[in-house]
Amino acid sequence: MKRMKTLILLFAVLLALAACGQEEDPQNPTISEPDSTWNPDTPTPQPGLAEPAPPGIVIEDDSQPPREGMVRSRLTNEWVDADVAATRPIAVTVPNEVSAIPHYNLSKASVVYEANVEGRMSRMMAIYEGWEDLEKIGNVRSLRTYFIYWAFEWDAFVVHLGGPYFINELISEPTTQNIDGLLDSDASAFFRSSDRPAPHNAYASGPGLADIAYRKGYPLGYRDLIDTDHFKFATKLNPNTLSQYDSEAKNAAYIDMSGCYPLTRCYFEYNEEDGLYYRSQHLSGSTDGPHVDAATGEQLTFKNILVQYIKYEELGEGYLAFQCHDTTRDGWYFTNGKGIHVRWEKTSDYGATRYYDDYGNEITVNTGKTMICIVEEGDNFTFR
Repeated sequence: MKRMKTLILLFAVLLALAACGQEEDPQNPTISEPDSTWNPDTPTPQPGLAEPAPPGIVIEDDSQPPREGMVRSRLTNEWVDADVAATRPIAVTVPNEVSAIPHYNLSKASVVYEANVEGRMSRMMAIYEGWEDLEKIGNVRSLRTYFIYWAFEWDAFVVHLGGPYFINELISEPTTQNIDGLLDSDASAFFRSSDRPAPHNAYASGPGLADIAYRKGYPLGYRDLIDTDHFKFATKLNPNTLSQYDSEAKNAAYIDMSGCYPLTRCYFEYNEEDGLYYRSQHLSGSTDGPHVDAATGEQLTFKNILVQYIKYEELGEGYLAFQCHDTTRDGWYFTNGKGIHVRWEKTSDYGATRYYDDYGNEITVNTGKTMICIVEEGDNFTFR
């Protein structure tokens, strides 16, 4: 498997900075897609093992479950009830333009993807476990094909309100199990509120989704389609601090994704007190601020942030198609206020997207929630 040498990565980042007329600033780099020309036959050293967590890194003894009968979540590695872990998640298509916020119960999603759709608007796909009791999820909007491929990785029920015609072929596959609020057969799982105009006032309910899944004969238990282990996890007692990468791990207390999502202008700020990244974005007018869940009053937070460069093409009328299946594409992994360059691959519909460091090792992500930012080739973002 091809893996980019760190020297080439740094050289490419310098070229990108020079092209933008900026001086090199290792504490505040501008990141664009690195040059992928490198020699895989040249041996590279393996990074050393991570050292014990330095002062300032949040550590928690999570070696034992809080109560009997709990198991590790395959989405977050947190302790969850066994029936929650055994139930397939839902993957909900969530709009993110100004008129679509605030969202409800988005803070309870375990994994959140964000990708541009048309007109540089971004849309999210939220992966939930323990969803059956949530009364108000969303709002919910139309689906795109690439979101389906990421939902497949979790064997999730795809929850949406219709979509353009080019989703039809994948939706009609016999293994695809979706719940579409525009179908009469599925409509009872959705409702509209009166506090905002359509199309941003449609929501799903967990009990309603469970009822539709039952009526359609969808099994709630996992099917034998996906990888058992999607991520490699570190525990909270022995977290991955990225210290094994020495100077290759860059400071990343602030991650600005506005260059990739120019309408939502989202950014993440690292909080040393709890070891989490707090998400903010454009709210209205010229105002940016915390991305807050209207149902819980909580700001969205993540332990892990993955940035994934993807090839794309326009399908007409602004619609995009992302090449979800690929190998040795570039990305970044951020956790505990640090970041490293990674490469990713996805080789089958239901296979997990895997992320590798520059030495060919699959990365170990930390226990907790993960944000995956899908970035178009040629876009760039900054961190410091």
